[in-house]
Amino acid sequence: MNKQSGIHYLRGHREAGSSKSVPVEVTRIRDTVVAGLGDLLQGAFDAVDDSLFELANNARSNNEQNRYFEAMREIRIKRKGVERHFQNTVAQFFANPPHTGQLQEDTLGRQANADNLALVGNDDLEEQVALNAMITKAKAHFQGPLLQLQTRFSQVYDGASDESPVNPIAPEHLCSAFTEAIQALEIQIRERLILLKQFDRYVVSNLGMLLDEANRILIQAGVIPNFRYHGKSGQRHSAAEGEAAAENQKGPVGSESRQDVSAGSNAVFEQIHQLLARQRANAGIPSRQYDPNTRVIGGNELAGLLASLPVSTNAGAEHNLSEGAPLTIDLRDVVQQILSQANASDGKKPALKEMDEDLINLVSMLFEFILDDYNLSAPVQVLISRLQIPILKVVIKDKSFFSKTTHPARKLLNALARAGIGWSNSDEKARDKLYEKIHGIVQRILCEFDGDVALFEVLNDEFEEFLARENRKASLVEQRTRESERGRIKSQKAQELVDRVIKERVARYRLPEPTYNILINGWSRVMFLAYLRDDVEHRWQESVKVVDDLIWCLHPHQEDAERDQWVRVVPGLLKSLRAGLEEVSYNSTKLDDTMSQLKHELAEAFRASSSMAPAEELPAQEYEQDDSGNKAELQPEDSAIAEFMVQIDGIEIGNWVEFRLINGASFRCKLSAIIDEADCFVFVNRMGLKVIEKTRVELAHEMRRGRMTLLEQGAFIDRALDAVVGSLRSKTA
Repeated sequence: MNKQSGIHYLRGHREAGSSKSVPVEVTRIRDTVVAGLGDLLQGAFDAVDDSLFELANNARSNNEQNRYFEAMREIRIKRKGVERHFQNTVAQFFANPPHTGQLQEDTLGRQANADNLALVGNDDLEEQVALNAMITKAKAHFQGPLLQLQTRFSQVYDGASDESPVNPIAPEHLCSAFTEAIQALEIQIRERLILLKQFDRYVVSNLGMLLDEANRILIQAGVIPNFRYHGKSGQRHSAAEGEAAAENQKGPVGSESRQDVSAGSNAVFEQIHQLLARQRANAGIPSRQYDPNTRVIGGNELAGLLASLPVSTNAGAEHNLSEGAPLTIDLRDVVQQILSQANASDGKKPALKEMDEDLINLVSMLFEFILDDYNLSAPVQVLISRLQIPILKVVIKDKSFFSKTTHPARKLLNALARAGIGWSNSDEKARDKLYEKIHGIVQRILCEFDGDVALFEVLNDEFEEFLARENRKASLVEQRTRESERGRIKSQKAQELVDRVIKERVARYRLPEPTYNILINGWSRVMFLAYLRDDVEHRWQESVKVVDDLIWCLHPHQEDAERDQWVRVVPGLLKSLRAGLEEVSYNSTKLDDTMSQLKHELAEAFRASSSMAPAEELPAQEYEQDDSGNKAELQPEDSAIAEFMVQIDGIEIGNWVEFRLINGASFRCKLSAIIDEADCFVFVNRMGLKVIEKTRVELAHEMRRGRMTLLEQGAFIDRALDAVVGSLRSKTA
């Protein structure tokens, strides 16, 4: 049976796997996983459809819009086939599981080879990079469940071992199955990347529940029911055990810290911890050796000491938290002061664990990035700077803040930064609902946070709900602004084009007064409406042809063929003129007289040997000079802005920019529309109201003069972590 038939996927994958016996528990996992992945994939395709529709709605040109609609049509037609192909391939993995890691290692090896990179097309390279990033993120995020499942599957399948493990639902295998399934789609790289992005968002990012269910089924079947994660490196495991042994002497706190270290969700912090250790080694700083008279403080004990900080230290008692410059706190000094005040009943000197010191350093580096990040608006920058100690409390208890994009505190910080990007200044913040909301959130964290991260989750839910309401209002205003600007600019262009066409034609001859008045005061309005409605009625060329026919009929014609054509053209010409002038409500009292005069002029032209004398050449020359001057203004003044033109072309709808005025003031706005017909970029504020419009060349000049800056809009904490890791790598290279 053809895969594209309507037969349910279960029949396909049962037939595919029938050649090799599969254990009962694996069959149960297979059916659960394949069905679950099918549901998740449907959500991904629905999101792709929405994304393409939005892109088509905001397209800059008809060609671009048609491209997105064609992609939507292609995906809708072949969607069911892609879903079945994907599910059948995943089911086949359970019958013949490939070795885990083999596919990704081969892909990464090909990517790392410079000789091979030169042979890979840009589109293929972009797709490889997106896949590798997706796989790496998933393996870091689900490290614990994946390791457990891999170990258990290796016990179930014959021929598998610890050295050659298998896992049918490893991220690299699922990504491979999806890329194979979408090969049938005839779409371009941008649409393929949208597909991969939504697959990552809806399928790969939600693998956790399927991995947990698969582990649960194998545990019920008695496959390694008591699993213990021993780490990847024996040396690193020994060091962790040494620290854990020291913590065990102090009771349950040690066991909690040991669980944190081995949780598998701290991959990012582990990477940074190693970079910091390498940096200390390069600087000649020996590894920490604790004195017998030293009492090591860390984990929950350190979090408890931080909780004792008074609210005033956190600046929570201030009336307006965004006044003044961003708050700078020496976190190491604050922690040392707390340690010096800690009760030491045994007389030992308190000291921090090396890992906790690295946590404190990392939080300090993150907030250094915040204070230097130009993309944050000033009020939000000041407010977020107040949260250094609360965030330190969070990460001391839960290092997954650095690895989990869904961590409540991390989501809230990202939402605050994203919402405040459109603030230009703080002059009107006292009456600004968004400012009041963000200010209230920061104040509640400073006053109410007692170590329970649930507060961040509650505040984030409230803030997202508030933003949804505000964004709906702003979106409606922005839509009206965009439509109004498109209409205004199209009308402006229509009027300019009509004036140019008529001016060009009437400048060649001295027309009779009735004809001149009809064209300038009446038919120009008909042409204006025809241009605006041309997308639907296609009458623009007809309206221009009426002008050309009228002028031609007023010429003297001596040849019999031309005079015969004149006789055929004039009745229809007069009918078209009257119908068009009536449609635009031309003065009805004058219409009959005007048409009678026009008929008289046409009859005289037919009888006379010469009815129109050429006009002086000066008007036409003046027009040509003016037109050439206008065209010259539209060209770049010099090659200096060429590189900036490329950046302007890269700006997309929804991107934020900042303009600086000559007087030193600045304002932020969002690109709402690009109107290609007039080479016009329309920007709105965060309320959706228009603030400025400029041409492509004008924007390039603004950027060259340093008066326009593109603002980064990626997840705030992600950008901060990338900057910190990049800085550490450069220092340890």
